[in-house]
Amino acid sequence: MPAQHPRPAWDPDQYLRHADHRARPFLDLLARVQDPPAPAGNLRVADIGCGPGNVTALLTERWPAAHVTGFDTSQAMLDQARTAYEGPTPGGGSMDFQEADAATWVPDEMYGLIVSNAALQWVPDHVKAFPVWLDGLAPGGTFAFQVPGNFTAPSHRILGELAASPRWRDRLDGRLRLSPVLEPAEYLTTLLGLGCEADVWETTYLQVLHGEDPVLDWVKGTALRPVLTELGDDEDAVAAFTAEYRAALREAYPPTPHGTVFPFRRLFAVARRPA
Repeated sequence: MPAQHPRPAWDPDQYLRHADHRARPFLDLLARVQDPPAPAGNLRVADIGCGPGNVTALLTERWPAAHVTGFDTSQAMLDQARTAYEGPTPGGGSMDFQEADAATWVPDEMYGLIVSNAALQWVPDHVKAFPVWLDGLAPGGTFAFQVPGNFTAPSHRILGELAASPRWRDRLDGRLRLSPVLEPAEYLTTLLGLGCEADVWETTYLQVLHGEDPVLDWVKGTALRPVLTELGDDEDAVAAFTAEYRAALREAYPPTPHGTVFPFRRLFAVARRPA
């Protein structure tokens, strides 16, 4: 039986250190989403893997009267989201946050829009949930998501090689997932096969990061979380692993006079249920 690993321990403050870069793909995703149906004038929106709520709040800017619910497994993220955003919105809508696992979440009412931003890569076999989520859409409703597509990039390749090296493999074997997302064509085929109108694309953002070891600072909020969680309170191990990873990242992503360029590929899909 495969070893059971703890969920990544999320740090909302670390995650939000690069909030602008992390939110930009969500805005690009929403730009392709048509106004969803609002049965009886009540637009319901679900955000799967809402994190600290900063992008969930963007939904209420686009649809001010909507009732938006963010779902996440991390109590730390939910606490941050509730403190910053929960309650009535100026446009007459509302925003709330609930604990739920995307691997098992089932819509309990009809939604006009179900979205997910950079979360489904943490859900094994997430495409198996698509039929259930699509059944939770009102006719003409939309399911839209964005996931990272950079798992062969140096940042992730180096992380995987380091975790599998003789020094670390006993502690980190199996902790990192090598191929957590599909290719765009596979998402397109899946969504079309479920009877949706589908728009699928990819974009590589040439992000310019600033500060000392900015790529390491970025991955501390995301890809490195499983390693940090697994090493836990072993401060010496955390420091040693981080030092090795830092040195390799500096070589892979050298700074320039204008900052450190960190290319980041992302995959997008917008699927509309027939009216």
